Amino acid sequence: MDTAYPWPPDQTFWTGTFPDHTTSRTTPFLFKGIIPASAAGPDDVLAGFEAIRRAHTAGTDIKAHARVYVGEERRDDLLPQALTAPSWNGGMDSFVPWMQDLAGAERFSLVINNLETVSPALAAGLGTFLKTLIDGWGLPLGGAEQVAFAGNYAGTAFGIHEGYEDAFLVHLGPNAKNFYCWPAETYEKLSGGKQPTFGDYRALLEEAEHFLLEPGDALFLPRRVFHVGTQDTFSVSVAMPLYTYPYAQILQSRIIPDVLADLAGDGPDDPLNEPSAMADTTAGPGAVADRLAGVGRELLHFAADRVRGAARQHAERRWATLLSNGGWELVEGDLSRQEAANAFDPEQVTPGAEIRVIAPYQVTTLPDGDSQQVLLRGHQPGVALDDAGMGRDTVTALNRGDTLVLPDNTELLTAVRALGATGGLHLTPRSSDLKDADA
Repeated sequence: MDTAYPWPPDQTFWTGTFPDHTTSRTTPFLFKGIIPASAAGPDDVLAGFEAIRRAHTAGTDIKAHARVYVGEERRDDLLPQALTAPSWNGGMDSFVPWMQDLAGAERFSLVINNLETVSPALAAGLGTFLKTLIDGWGLPLGGAEQVAFAGNYAGTAFGIHEGYEDAFLVHLGPNAKNFYCWPAETYEKLSGGKQPTFGDYRALLEEAEHFLLEPGDALFLPRRVFHVGTQDTFSVSVAMPLYTYPYAQILQSRIIPDVLADLAGDGPDDPLNEPSAMADTTAGPGAVADRLAGVGRELLHFAADRVRGAARQHAERRWATLLSNGGWELVEGDLSRQEAANAFDPEQVTPGAEIRVIAPYQVTTLPDGDSQQVLLRGHQPGVALDDAGMGRDTVTALNRGDTLVLPDNTELLTAVRALGATGGLHLTPRSSDLKDADA
């Protein structure tokens, strides 16, 4: 099927086509055939599930996790079998009966969170889409995630439910899926509230906006839209929620606690760490409350003056971290990062070896005093941006996707060895090193 959209989507798509079709990004719209099969396919999702199974067998703690549903019932009792049973040894044609036998049911669904951390192919392929989204629309301050829905379920296991973030639902096939959406006001009027609807909701489907998702389609789902998917045959979709955390949440969880901790005194000799006085029993707790309020006002007064600097420092780190991780949220237990770091042999970083940045990751920098510290894949390996080692021209070439042949430059070789520990570099040893390794 010929697509009416460029791949990757260009600036005109994000600044013109996208807002025009989605009523300034507020209503659902199905972009037909926008994702090429070369960027993402259902087999990539199954490969990610195999990676989760491999990590489980090895006892590796990872962020990505799978859930099994039969109908609308979450079946955690089936998960150990799904993680340990012999593989289906084939593609989707083998996977479906394998899951049906495991579930003891004709219909099932498998949900995988943080798929981008176990599927390098999908991290790169859908990362191409995400990069253009960031360049053309903006950066979600919490990053993005991949959530896979694989199965032949009659309806999404979560029922008709509300989405809290803007998201894209990318349909990979091989078969089609029906998708239904309701604006919040319409759903509340029809259902009597905001709670999910389970069971028989056929009457509600008649009042919904219907989309037929086929392989390569991407449905834009604005926040606060209620939705559900249904299908008769097996297919795979990947949701990409864009985590735009509220500013107040970022301040409350990250910035203000750091500011207050910095102001709360350093050691027992600091006046703010002076022990509280014995509370006068005749005065009661009111005097204690007054003293606490006074100290609190003093702390908040000084904290207000420091928030701007702390906010800038936090924003710079968050910005550089997310971009270096390709826009995907940074999580502990990123299996593909661990495996890429393990595959990088620093002893083979020699003149004549070749390096390239693993897509979709980027080399970014973060101010640190008088220097600029390099980040890759969300991690800071202790490499400063400088002309002798990792210079700007080198960073630009790596981010352009170039493969670099390493020169006989001690500073650069040292920087590359450190950068390889982030899991963001692919190394091809020079031919003589490969021969030595085979000897």
